[in-house]
Amino acid sequence: MVSLNVPVLGGRSVMLTVDEHSLRLAKNLRFPPDLVALLFETFGLEKCEKILRCLKTPPPIYYLRVNTLLTDRDEVIGKLEELGIRAIPHPQLEEAIGIPVEGPFGIEPCKKKVVADKLACESVMIGADLYAPGVITAKGVRKGDKVMVVDKHGEHVASGVALMDAGEMHSLRKGVAVKVTESLYKVPSIRGTPIYKEGHVYEQSLPAILTSRVLDPKPGDLVVDMCAAPGGKTTHIAQLMQGLGLVLAFDRSKSRAQKLKDHVMRMKLKNIIVEIKNSLFLDVEYPSLKADAVLIDPPCSDLGLRPKLYEEKNVSMIWAAANYQRQLLKVAARILKLGGMLVYSTCTITAEENEENVEFCVDELGFEVENQPLYLGDRGLKGFRNAEMVQRFFPDTHGTPGFFIAKMRKVNEKEGR
Repeated sequence: MVSLNVPVLGGRSVMLTVDEHSLRLAKNLRFPPDLVALLFETFGLEKCEKILRCLKTPPPIYYLRVNTLLTDRDEVIGKLEELGIRAIPHPQLEEAIGIPVEGPFGIEPCKKKVVADKLACESVMIGADLYAPGVITAKGVRKGDKVMVVDKHGEHVASGVALMDAGEMHSLRKGVAVKVTESLYKVPSIRGTPIYKEGHVYEQSLPAILTSRVLDPKPGDLVVDMCAAPGGKTTHIAQLMQGLGLVLAFDRSKSRAQKLKDHVMRMKLKNIIVEIKNSLFLDVEYPSLKADAVLIDPPCSDLGLRPKLYEEKNVSMIWAAANYQRQLLKVAARILKLGGMLVYSTCTITAEENEENVEFCVDELGFEVENQPLYLGDRGLKGFRNAEMVQRFFPDTHGTPGFFIAKMRKVNEKEGR
């Protein structure tokens, strides 16, 4: 047994105990020991190991959301099948289409290597090409070489043909550096198809599609999406509102907000206004704003995202993320009208960023938790109030990313500062 002294907010620290099995698991799967210890305390050893091993692989089904303002699901499925892509309609979400992910495949090794960063490798391992900004090193690589794409630990995720010399990969910092010909897994490329270019579909995970359905916005509503980019939930909310009412979409990143604007134009949506704003100050900048509904899908530890080759976030970063999320929730309480609806979602699995934040909303911000119209995942973690009304997705149980959804109604005014 090893005890770890983990710093948290306010100069404090907590002790986490890691047993030998957890230490081996952390080393083998390349997760920080303190993070594995936290997940072990939350889920138990067996569940923790199942989750982490599933996170190393992509979900077995990749989802598209149909833009029902422009087309219908049957038409999209027909067009996908014409492209040779098998498409499966979801039995409960009428706008969701599943596409099976193929693999894992064997990859023939070769001598020359291109080392890529974590995010690039996680895209490449499901069949994406490697772009120059994702390259870390490419020692001795010449244009036309057959190369292996590996992460910084040497894990082989794909092979392909270099389209640039090593020097060009570092100097140009744009364009395709390696055309991938073999990858561990394969997901059909949708972005080059007419159905994508014409705004008929959006690539989105199943829990993310469900989140906007849980919010259940109505035509004519005023809805605020506080952390909106790149726009999956924003565009879905506008779609569910049938183009009526208004969605105010805020994001503090100029580049991410531009991606959101591009999606709005591509999908021909008319009831979305995109603003580059830090949502921590929306109540100050818009003192009279009183929304019918608010969505917060905040920056989080992203521990539910998959595939995940390795993880570098530690427990201190989990608590920092949870604190930041609470500041956003305070603002949500101030800009939401009495009786209005808040949906809070994350793509992570920690209790600190999920159930504990829901309890904070109930205790400090004047919210009550409500049942959700559709449960496709599990209920919340036992031991928390309102656990039976929130919703969790686990990679090992549901074949999805790890995800959390809570639906809350503002029932009284509290300062929340």
